[in-house]
Amino acid sequence: MPGPLDGLKVIELAGLGPAPFCGMVLADLGAEVIRIERPNAPSVPGALARGRRSVAIDLKHPGGASVVLRLAEEADALIEGFRPGVVERLGVGPDECLARNPRLVYGRMTGWGQEGPCALDAGHDIDYIAVSGVLHAIGDENRPVPPLNLVGDFGGGGMLLAVGVLAGVWEATRSGQGQVIDAAMVDGSALLATMMYEMLGSGLWDPTARHANPLDGGAPWYTTYATSDNRHMAVGAIEPQFYAELLTALDLDDRRLPAQHDRSGWPTLRAAIAQRFSECTQEHWTAHFAGTDACVAPVVSFAEAPDHPHNRARNTFVDVAGVPQPGPAPRFSRTVSQEPQPAPAIGRDTRQVLAEAGFPTAVIDDLFEQGAVA
Repeated sequence: MPGPLDGLKVIELAGLGPAPFCGMVLADLGAEVIRIERPNAPSVPGALARGRRSVAIDLKHPGGASVVLRLAEEADALIEGFRPGVVERLGVGPDECLARNPRLVYGRMTGWGQEGPCALDAGHDIDYIAVSGVLHAIGDENRPVPPLNLVGDFGGGGMLLAVGVLAGVWEATRSGQGQVIDAAMVDGSALLATMMYEMLGSGLWDPTARHANPLDGGAPWYTTYATSDNRHMAVGAIEPQFYAELLTALDLDDRRLPAQHDRSGWPTLRAAIAQRFSECTQEHWTAHFAGTDACVAPVVSFAEAPDHPHNRARNTFVDVAGVPQPGPAPRFSRTVSQEPQPAPAIGRDTRQVLAEAGFPTAVIDDLFEQGAVA
């Protein structure tokens, strides 16, 4: 059974990070994603380029842009992740593509957005989440710590672009008109923090302190604890009934401890919980808390996660050409996504894709000879 996006055709102008992640998500769910790559370009990590067809086009060659525009004529969407103005200079910007295909949804992925004082500045995930307020809230008392590049690049970037593209395509089915999607990691990372901004507005979040709030590791019932073998357990016992079960499982007497939400007593409560966890191994505590509602789980590494029993039972990870990778998500009951195929070699599908787009064989041969495609 084809995936839920079967029939959706997307052109992806190859880049790094969030835009390829968007293409991967769409391809995982059944869309036909044609990845336009520079000839002899360095390959991105295989997982992010999986499930696509690859066409190698030199967009700086006079004939390169015309090939992309021809492919865009039959596409539902095009996604790109360059700085503002780059695709326009290459001749494949929104105006040129929409002139060829008025129903096209043109998805643009940037850090700062298409306008604003920083729009043309270089940056990375850490910079974008710095100005959206997110980075300030993550870390310890001494300094902010980047949460990998999950919040800006992938959650607030690539995933938000995928949502925007699908929303644009849905609207185009009714209006018959395409449009440009401006997905910015600043906007997306701020959006992911909506609940924290609500807590701030309600007086439940201290914006001047870090590692001092309910969800930033400051609360002793929402943090991690070291075990006797120098591993860690994650505790998320927010609700009172879960907190009570945590204390019971740790054999701690609630009557001898500060109240759960008494912030002045958090250091005492943290020390008591930390002492109990430090007495046994991670394996012991994992078995001890299994089947309880104390909201406690072992902290495992990327290397260990595929072998966690729950992940194995759900097939959360799949093997793609011998490499464990997260599988397609979410799950669909009827239009089940297929297991991803490995990333193609750059330009593997150039000739076939151009032929399907209606290019005569002689024209394709000429494009190869000129170096416009490869």
